[in-house]
Amino acid sequence: MKISTKGRYALRMMTDIAENQAKGYVALKDVAARQGISKKYLEQIALRLSQAGMLQAVRGFQGGYMLAREPETYTVEQILEVVEGSLAPVSCLESCAAPCAQRENCKTLPVWMGLERLIHDYLGGITLADVVAGRTGDAEN
Repeated sequence: MKISTKGRYALRMMTDIAENQAKGYVALKDVAARQGISKKYLEQIALRLSQAGMLQAVRGFQGGYMLAREPETYTVEQILEVVEGSLAPVSCLESCAAPCAQRENCKTLPVWMGLERLIHDYLGGITLADVVAGRTGDAEN
């Protein structure tokens, strides 16, 4: 599994908004400048996150984006799934996958199921508030 640029940028954008929304709605041009990311690219990501109910958007002079909920209620897994889709390490574990004819006899399926569980437990156990605070659960923090 490899997280795309879109997934990495979505997490950076959500973190930036969480850190700066106390002053009001956060303009994407400001996020783009702070994060060194194209505003056009952030607009695509923000649209997906807004459609998923994670961001609130306001147009106009003092418009921008704000988290729809408190940072503690978002997990990294949820944010990534909005922009990346399924985080399953193999296609046969995706919820929309066609049934695999080999599933009953597949010796490798438990390997992929274990990896999927680790991904879920790790990314699902880190909130946006943790990321903002630098509490990501890795060995260096």
